[in-house]
Amino acid sequence: MKIIEKFNQKQAKIGVVGLGYVGLPLAIGFAQNGHRVLGIDVDQFKADEINAGRSYIQHIDGVGIAKYSKSGLLSATVDFSQASGCDALIICVPTPLSGHHEPDLSYVINTLEALLPYLREEQVISLESTTYPGTTEEELRPRIESRGFKIGENFYLAYSPEREDPGNPEFSSVNIPKVMGGSTPSCSKVAQALYECVVEKVVPVRSTQVAEFAKLLENIYRSVNIGLVNELKIAADKMGVDIWEVIEAASTKPFGFKAFYPGPGLGGHCIPIDPFYLTWKAKEYGVHTRFIELAGEINESMPKYVVQNTSKALNTRKKSINGSSMLLLGLAYKENVDDMRESPTFHIMDQLRELGAEVSYFDPHIPIITPTREHADWAGLESVTWDETLISQFDCVIICTDHKCFNYQQLVDWADVVLDTRNALSKAGVTPKENQLFQS
Repeated sequence: MKIIEKFNQKQAKIGVVGLGYVGLPLAIGFAQNGHRVLGIDVDQFKADEINAGRSYIQHIDGVGIAKYSKSGLLSATVDFSQASGCDALIICVPTPLSGHHEPDLSYVINTLEALLPYLREEQVISLESTTYPGTTEEELRPRIESRGFKIGENFYLAYSPEREDPGNPEFSSVNIPKVMGGSTPSCSKVAQALYECVVEKVVPVRSTQVAEFAKLLENIYRSVNIGLVNELKIAADKMGVDIWEVIEAASTKPFGFKAFYPGPGLGGHCIPIDPFYLTWKAKEYGVHTRFIELAGEINESMPKYVVQNTSKALNTRKKSINGSSMLLLGLAYKENVDDMRESPTFHIMDQLRELGAEVSYFDPHIPIITPTREHADWAGLESVTWDETLISQFDCVIICTDHKCFNYQQLVDWADVVLDTRNALSKAGVTPKENQLFQS
């Protein structure tokens, strides 16, 4: 196939549509391997930053962007008509949930509709956005075929789920095995050749549905196990048992056990959302996915559990949440990144404010809250400064994210009450003052 030859000879142009936490590192990876890359996004700011050789995501080094932008291997645009010049179009856009836990494919559909007028023969489209099994065949394929293309003959379609882990120094787009399924055998061959240009190992599967299901399984596995350990934490608290010590002890078993850890709730672009895509689709087949739904209920209840424990901690000082000042340490959903998507900290902030608390946050990775879909009313709030006089004035400090940059010794020296949802003080070897620390 000519398109495969173009990939192998680095003569193809790769289009990456959606330049966020998934699309940007993938675009850099292709450029790093000598392929011409065009990033396409609706956000003019992102396109301008890439063309200027700058990174707008904290954990992604701008050096590579500057290098490949200057060499001409990497460029970006908001003009979707330029997609016609690409041999491959990789779609990396969000797939959130609606308010009723139903899939919202509007970003995927709108992106494809914007691309349709500019598609041509001998192109391949690969969807990377997490979605329910059947999306590629039921939503993308008919729209592409409506333009007169024959999938597997003169146009190629595949699904290959992203496996990004923002801030992970060990794994990146390049060295994480890439699961991939094509709409037809020839689609699979083309998509495999595409991804072999950038990743060390491609894992072909029989169909797009298998690839879609595999991605959901990965995240459901984590969601269910995190839900389990969150439920066990609540039980352990009632029994006066340290769940962190329990997990450490169980982890000494060399087989049959993998450690998962409790926390204030789930965050990020995958685990809080993806399981419900399968739950929704399973109902079409009359299947009730009880494990998934139960895990979701438990994980979504954790912010409320944190707030309840905050109330108990304040009671020891004869205070209530109403009228108290709260500082939340860490807005990012995980440690050492600037990614606040689906962060449980937002839910804790919402609930504390509803109960009458004055809420502030400290996170050097996120100096100001930018607009979000679910928590737009927090936009514009700035992180407080790390100052002894200021920190000592808060009635309670809640550790929500365990950033390495946090100075926990100063925290215990300055703060009156500390609620630790991550076992951060213990891991840091910091000893709190008497009656200062509360776990949640």
